[in-house]
Amino acid sequence: MHFTAETSSNGVVERDFTVGEVPGVLFSPESGSELAPLVLMAHGGGQHKRAPGIVGRAHRFVTGCGFHVAAIDAPGHGGRPRTAADEQHIAALRQAQAAGEPLGPHVVRIHIDLAERAVPEWQATLDALQQLPQIGAEGPVGFWGIMQGTGIGVPLTAVEPRITAAVFGCLGQESLTEAAARITVPIEFLVQWDDEHIDRRSGLALFDAFASKEKTLHANAGGHGEVPGFEVDSAARFFARHLGGTAPA
Repeated sequence: MHFTAETSSNGVVERDFTVGEVPGVLFSPESGSELAPLVLMAHGGGQHKRAPGIVGRAHRFVTGCGFHVAAIDAPGHGGRPRTAADEQHIAALRQAQAAGEPLGPHVVRIHIDLAERAVPEWQATLDALQQLPQIGAEGPVGFWGIMQGTGIGVPLTAVEPRITAAVFGCLGQESLTEAAARITVPIEFLVQWDDEHIDRRSGLALFDAFASKEKTLHANAGGHGEVPGFEVDSAARFFARHLGGTAPA
């Protein structure tokens, strides 16, 4: 892990880093270097590690709970070059959108391809983060990712025993049922009841597929991009219960 830049504001230190060719950012409490839980945070499709939603949630988790939060650019996102396959996927998705066709089949193919590349990248990033003294090899680790973040996060959590709690959502069961059936850690799952891209029945089927004994479904009215802001605090309380740290007010 190589740190390339550092800034500090409002009680949060942000450090840009690279692990191999993968760029990321680590958000940490400004005060002290005591051990604290780590949350891995994955961005949505077409976004990047510093998308406003990622930064806002990360700051809330840091200042409200005392967590460290790490985000990386998914393959073909942010500052990372796209492969020929990435370009083909994007072209097919845009063509389907322009024609008013269902996007689901194209999204499934994109997520399968991304997960194959992103899962080992997240594992390498976690290896590097756990070498930092303020995180450590034995500290608790959570994962937050909805939409594309779920497409990557479910396969990751299924094979990564260091992740002990996760927030997923806004995605259906296609291609993820088998991986979800291997996940037994506590889960919080979000469904947008009026989602124009994800079939409600498919989202509920994915929730049902998780083998976790503790899993909670949060269903909210609204479309795909209308997840209520209060779900950020709900996720923070969820991680505080399962990872430790301070529950937000």
